[in-house]
Parts: sequence; C-alpha cells; structure tokens
Amino acid sequence: MPRLQRSQVITFDSRVEKVEPLVARGVVRVTLVPADRSLPRRVRVSIPDEDAPAGVANGATLRMRARLVPPPPMPLPGAYDFARDAWFKGIGAVGKPLGAVQLLAPGTSSSLDGIRNRLGDHIRAQLPGRAGGVATALATGDQHAVDKNDADAMRRAGLIYLLVVSGLHVAAVIGATMFLTLRLLALSERLALRFNLVLVAAGAGALAGIGYTVLTGMQVPTMRSCIAALLLLGGMALGRDAISLRLLALVVVRPESLVGPSFQLSFAAVAAIIALHSTKFARRWFTRRDEGPFARIGRSVLTMFATGLAVELTLFPLSLYHFHRAGLYGMGASLIALPLTTLVIMPLEAAALFLDIAGLGAPAWWLCGRAIGLLLWISTKVGTASGAVTMLPSMPQWAFAAMVAGGIWLCLWQSRVRLLGLLPFVIGAVGAALTPTPDLLVTGDGMHLAVVSGGRPVILRDRTGDFVQQLLAESAAYDGDPAFLSDAAFADCSTDSCIADVRRDGRSWRVFATRSSYRLPWQDVVDACEQSDIAVSDRRLPAGCTPKWLKLDAPALRRTGGVAIYLGRKPRVETVTVQLGQHPWAVAPASGMGAPRCGGDRPCPNS
Repeated sequence: MPRLQRSQVITFDSRVEKVEPLVARGVVRVTLVPADRSLPRRVRVSIPDEDAPAGVANGATLRMRARLVPPPPMPLPGAYDFARDAWFKGIGAVGKPLGAVQLLAPGTSSSLDGIRNRLGDHIRAQLPGRAGGVATALATGDQHAVDKNDADAMRRAGLIYLLVVSGLHVAAVIGATMFLTLRLLALSERLALRFNLVLVAAGAGALAGIGYTVLTGMQVPTMRSCIAALLLLGGMALGRDAISLRLLALVVVRPESLVGPSFQLSFAAVAAIIALHSTKFARRWFTRRDEGPFARIGRSVLTMFATGLAVELTLFPLSLYHFHRAGLYGMGASLIALPLTTLVIMPLEAAALFLDIAGLGAPAWWLCGRAIGLLLWISTKVGTASGAVTMLPSMPQWAFAAMVAGGIWLCLWQSRVRLLGLLPFVIGAVGAALTPTPDLLVTGDGMHLAVVSGGRPVILRDRTGDFVQQLLAESAAYDGDPAFLSDAAFADCSTDSCIADVRRDGRSWRVFATRSSYRLPWQDVVDACEQSDIAVSDRRLPAGCTPKWLKLDAPALRRTGGVAIYLGRKPRVETVTVQLGQHPWAVAPASGMGAPRCGGDRPCPNS
C-alpha cells in the first residue's frame, strides 16, 4: 500500500469517503480520496468544527491546504500500533488543514453515514451533555461523542465494553425484537394456532439484528456478533444445539482482526461462556426448572455471577497484554451496569426514538437520561475506588502465548484432561507477573523521555501533552499522572537539556537529554556526553558526542524506533523495530540498521 514517506505541506482536492464527527474533541475526522495521484490513495484529516464547511458529507469534494505526515508508528515497545490499523484501512497519510477548507461540491446525506450522523445529532439534541454521548454510542456505535472523563471512568471500572457495539447490544436488540414480536402475535389465537410464532419472531429478530449492524457502521465486532446471532437463530429453527465451540470458527470476518484486541476480547469472552455452560456443573445448576420464584431468581443471579466471573477471569490477561491495565472490580460493577444497560437504558432509548415520531418522546428521554446518569455514577465510584485498576508493563510474548494456549486447551476439552491447560496458563501468568518495569522510555521521535523512579515515570518535557503522558504512564505500569524531570531531586535541568543520575542495583547511570529545539554549544554537548552513560536527543548529536554506553539521537532512533531500557546488572534495550520485524506497515529502518550505538566499558545492549 503506498503511503507518505515524509511530512509535507500541500494543497489538494479530494473526495470525501467517510465523515466521523468527534464531538467530544470538537473536530470532524474525514477520510479522503485525493485527486492528486502522487498522494496515497486514502488520507485522513481532522478538521476543527469551526473550520469544517457546512455540507461536508460522503461524496463531497473538498480543497484544502494541509500538513500531511505518515501514519504514526508504534511509539514504544508494546504500545498500540496506529500504523498497523492504518495499513489495513488503506490510509497512507494523516494530517490537519492549514487555514480554511473549501467545499467545491456538496455530498449526499442520504447514505448510511449521513443517517447515522443525523441520528446522533437528534439524540444529543434530546439529551444534551454527558448522557447524550453515551446514548449516541449505544444507538449508532459512535463513541466519539462520549466525554473523555466518562470513557476513562468506564474503562477503569471495567465497563467500557458497554459502549462498544458488539454481541451484548446485538443480542439485546434481537432479544427485544423477538420478545415483542412473539407477544404481539400471540394476542391473535388464529395466528398462534396456525403458525410457528417462535420461527416468525426469530425471523423478525434476524432482520432487526442485520438492520442494527448496518446502522452502527458494520464494524468488525458488530459483524461478528451479527453472524454468530444469525447462526444461533438458524440453529433454533433447525432444532439444533447452536451454542457450541464450532460457532467460534465462523466469526472470523477479516483475518487481520485475529491479532487485534477487539477480536481477541470478544472471541475469548464467547469461548469462556460456551465452555462454562458446557460443563456438568453448569448443566446441573444453571438449567431452568419448575421451582418457586425466589429459587428461580436465585438461580438466575448465580448464573449471571458465574458467567461474569468466567468472562472477567478470561479477559484479565488479554486486557493486561493489550492495554497494560485491567479493572479489578469489573465483575461486581457489571452485575448492576449490565442489566441496567440492556434492560433499562436501551429499551428506554428505543422507546424514546419511536415516540419521537409523534413528538411524544420527552418522558422516555428524561427517564433514559436518569438511567445513563446512574450508569456514569457507578462507573465513577467504581473507577476511582482504591485498587480499582492493576497495571502491568509490556509482558513477554512467550508468557502471553502460554496463557492463550492454556486457555484454549481449557475451553476445547470437556473431560478432566482439560485441567492440563492450567499448567501453561499458570507458567505464563507467573512470567507475566514477573515482568520488569523499564527504567527508561524513549519515544521514536526522541522528543519524549521518561525515567521510572519509584514506579512513577518522570518525564523530560514540562509541556508534554495528555496523550503522551498517558502513553508513558501505561508503558511504565503507573496508574496516575507522571512527574516532571525538572522537579526531580536526582536531575539538573535547564531550559534546553537535563542531566539525571539514575541508581539501579547499586550502580549509578547518568542520562543526558536535550529538551528544546535550540542549538547547544558544541563543546558543552561533547562534554556532557563524555560524562554520561546514555545520551538522548531528537536531533543529530555531533560525532564527538560519545557516551559511555548508549547514544540515542535522531539517526539511531530512525533505526530502532521507540526504546525501552532496562538497567541493572544485565542492562538491555528493547526496540520497536525488532518487535515489528518485517511487517509491511513497519517503517523501514535506515541502511545499516543494527543495535543503537554503544560501547565504552559497558556491554552493548540487546536490541
């Protein structure tokens, strides 16, 4: 896939392929097909709301002057790989406009994207504020309207899955449609005697599920869930047991999604549910039977609790691997938030939208807003509770693979032989738990450095943005805001550079790093390098700069990408370039690529 090789400022015309209003961020993100053949076939640009011309829709023609850059690579080892996603979406450049954006030809608002955007605008008009963002996500799958603080609270509480339109939402829509269809048709004695109303209700549910999937943008998780639900309905129609592990073999919609967190989380959750309900314990205790109302309610609560526990335990290592964090109280919060969302919020929102046809939806919207407010209150209370989140640095690949292999073994077998899967799972879990925290983190552009002191990252630049601060904190397995190197007692910083003395295992390491774009005196840089073990800069340092162990300037970082450094008795370096290997979306290293420049009286790091 052609992609931009270096940043450039260019004026170009393009056709709008996709419009994504990022309401919470105040921008409109558009995917463009440039007319200029020298540009990549797709470009994604974020336009501030005040600069977005009216009428921007699919098919519109825009003219803009923009600064375009290649899709950002993985910034640190184990971090999220934006370039990989851009590669599979065919996006070869991203950027922002410089100045006004001209609308040369309007687009059409009759497409599904236009319908989805109008529906989101309508929901936020009825429910202004934070509740409107959550309601928009549930109805259209657009999470960009959700307030950042609310999304972070739900993520910490282990409830962020409620905002991702997937199996939960598809099942709720299909189930509600089947229930209403069956109840309404059963009012007619003639229909009930002549037709199999269960099959009719299943057909109506299938149509509702397909429509909801199309409305929410046919995202990969939603498509997988819809396919799985249609197979379940087909199994019901044929009188077969549709809930089996064979179902999982048919939910791979796009092969590249196999290594993504979305697929792995949904796949693991479904596998855990199927494996749990196929056990003798589940069949003995979860099966419905003739009993009193209290026993029936107690059995339902037990089923929900056991299912939630199985899913939480299954998703815990996956969350730590992909996001470096996992909520510890998610199961308890889900016992309230899950039925609140599926049995109260979504039906109220559907009823409000239906009643809006006659202008009578205000009471339903009021109740829906109060229910969403309760959901956000639960998320905030749980997410801010002490010990709500556990953090972990980038775990070794072998540990993650061992846990996955053990989990798959536990799900595949139904006899006692399944317990053998605990062995590789425990080995992988121990390996993950023993994962060391990196002592230094350096992003691939060399602008941002973090020294991990007492478990807390201490960052180089005082004006580092929130995104980079969060990135460095997650990579250091720290739940909170980083500190600044200029305030640290072990560092001496000026406006243009910092020198920090880091002690590990009884050994002192001196780190020299530049922190501004101003040119420093050559002799001062050479002297600082000579007295340091590690030198870091976002520019090319002079050839006379020879630190004792490691030199990470612009040419070196172009070869390595982001770097995680582990100090101590056996110092080592992990690099993004080695982690990505030869994948086509990986940025090609400069010629002569190898380890970072190192030497002196210390061993060369493993890169």
